This record gives sequence, C-alpha cells and structure tokens, in this order.
Amino acid sequence: MLMVHIKKYYENITNDEIPTGRYSALEISPVHIHKNKKCHKDAILALGDEIVAHVKLQQPMMVDYTSDTAQGKIAAEH
Repeated sequence: MLMVHIKKYYENITNDEIPTGRYSALEISPVHIHKNKKCHKDAILALGDEIVAHVKLQQPMMVDYTSDTAQGKIAAEH
C-alpha cells in the first residue's frame, strides 16, 4: 500500500503520471489479501522499478546554491 501512496503522492505534486504497465499487468493490488506472498512481492518490485525508472528519466531540479545560503556544514555520502 505504501508504494501505491508514493506513486499517487508523486503524481499529485508533479502532475506527471507514472506509467505502470508491468504492475497493472500483474492484476494485483494491496487489497487482494487472497493472493499469495510471492504475487505481492512481485507486484511491489514491479511498481517500485517503474516508479524509480520514471523519476530517473525526469530532469533534475536545479537549485541555486551559494555560500551565502549555507547555514552550516553539509554532509555528503560517497
């Protein structure tokens, strides 16, 4: 259910629909409690892959950054 909410949230804030053909083809939703665990796992992975692939294709948001706007140290992961 969380992945479905993430998809809907993203679509609401960006006004950009995420195509979910693989997920839809599985014909399973979080409310299908009669389906087995593997079916739900496959659906979650398909939906997650489609969300990530769509977000990666979008142009990154440009943020203006200057030392004047910094209010402290910045941590970066490598």
